[in-house]
Amino acid sequence: MSAPDYLQRTLDRRLSSISTTFKRYLYQDIDWRDNLIGIKGPKGTGKSTLMLQHIKETFPDTSEVLYASLDDFWFTTNSFTDIVEDYYAYGGRYLFLDEIHYLDSWQTILKNLNDNYPGLFIAYTGSSMLKMEKGKGDLSRRLIEYNLTGLSFREYLAFEGLKDIPRISLQDLLKKHRTIALEIVSDGFQVLHAFAQYLKTGYYPFYKQVYEGYGSRLKNVVSHILENDYAVIENVEQSTIRKAKKMFMILAEQVPQRPNMSELYRELDTDRNQGLKMLYALEQAGLLSLLTDTPRKLSDLSRPEKIYLNNPNLMNAFALQPNIGTIREAFFLNQLSQSYQVTYPPAGDFLVEGKYLFEVGGRKKSFDQIKDIKNSYLAIDETEVGYGNKIPLWMFGLLY
Repeated sequence: MSAPDYLQRTLDRRLSSISTTFKRYLYQDIDWRDNLIGIKGPKGTGKSTLMLQHIKETFPDTSEVLYASLDDFWFTTNSFTDIVEDYYAYGGRYLFLDEIHYLDSWQTILKNLNDNYPGLFIAYTGSSMLKMEKGKGDLSRRLIEYNLTGLSFREYLAFEGLKDIPRISLQDLLKKHRTIALEIVSDGFQVLHAFAQYLKTGYYPFYKQVYEGYGSRLKNVVSHILENDYAVIENVEQSTIRKAKKMFMILAEQVPQRPNMSELYRELDTDRNQGLKMLYALEQAGLLSLLTDTPRKLSDLSRPEKIYLNNPNLMNAFALQPNIGTIREAFFLNQLSQSYQVTYPPAGDFLVEGKYLFEVGGRKKSFDQIKDIKNSYLAIDETEVGYGNKIPLWMFGLLY
């Protein structure tokens, strides 16, 4: 039941470099007993590592599994379906697929594998841009899908070996933030120093591999997303890819803004429909965050009220002169939007779950703009421990 020698050697090499000491938040959330699991997320967030960690901890004999990274050139001359057929015929039952979006007709193939190979367990990773299309195998009834984002500030502290802090809910944060913060800093831990470093280089786990080359690596990741993933998933032309890259660079220099979309479309020589599609594709790819004044439906491509780069690391890599106020807001939106609904309010910066109003700022920020509004809070930077409705900004990185 062993895989072809090339795939087996590739897996063994990759496993030899995988550590299981630190695991992403999603690792414990996945029920690996389900027979069809999808793990989506932006490039660079650690999807492959998460899957390889599971293989390493679960299968002492790696010949029991078939692992394939489908962007490997090896598959240009080797048939994926023939390999699975041989593997299954000799008793193989565990199939792990990386970069599923590089497999032509991947939804149909997954459906056929699920239907025609009883007892076959399948787990795959893919770009966050992947869409489950209705009518292409109806995988929605059988697929359990998970989403992996970049490191939270809480995870970054654990990854660095600085502090192990349990996840907290937003409700507990609002009620108990002072008690929680005092416990974290009671031993003299310099949380603000770690937070400043996280905002610069701590969101993508690969920072430990590159250090000084982190900014360059980030730029390569963005190029790969736009030139490869976007092209493969959306089947777009080179002219559209060039426009999407230009859109990203224009927005990187201007965020945050209440965008003049007509002016942006003219600069890109495109129309409203294509412009909005590119904008939302950049969001799906984990490059932008689009803030609307009402909760969005999946099919809604309405004009956003405000546009941010997805996270502060991207801002530091691409913005010509990163603004600290914008970095703070981008961090808040990034961390909250993983688990909570965030919209653009008439007053203040962010409305969370349609109930909690937040203004984000530095140490001297006041309630002037949101005074007398029920359930209003300040998310304050440069502060270790807050009080009342003033909550340290870094604490919003403890939510996942």
